[in-house]
Amino acid sequence: MSDTVENPFATLPEPPYYIVAFSSARRDGDHGYSAMAQRMVELAAEQPGFLGVESTRGADGFGITNSYWRDLESIRAWKAVMEHVTAQRLGRERWYSHFEMRIGRIERAYSFDMSEI
Repeated sequence: MSDTVENPFATLPEPPYYIVAFSSARRDGDHGYSAMAQRMVELAAEQPGFLGVESTRGADGFGITNSYWRDLESIRAWKAVMEHVTAQRLGRERWYSHFEMRIGRIERAYSFDMSEI
């Protein structure tokens, strides 16, 4: 994964590919969340079919993480990785007051970058 703090945008191939859009509201306190979130990004990047990730969280605790995958099989496999299963359980028990998960197929993608003008 070539994404950096300076460039929060994932570098992705031409579509089609899939997105897992995870929107969440955090509970108060970290309770190990930051370390687990970083570990999940690292672990996801090791999975077959992983293409990239973009993530942000506001001061109010609302966050969105978009992960991109080659196919639905890769998403299913990622959901079943034991360390990820543990993170999912802890998310419900400790970290999130609410979350929404959406999965979709990206058919078209384009961008604008002012630095290229």
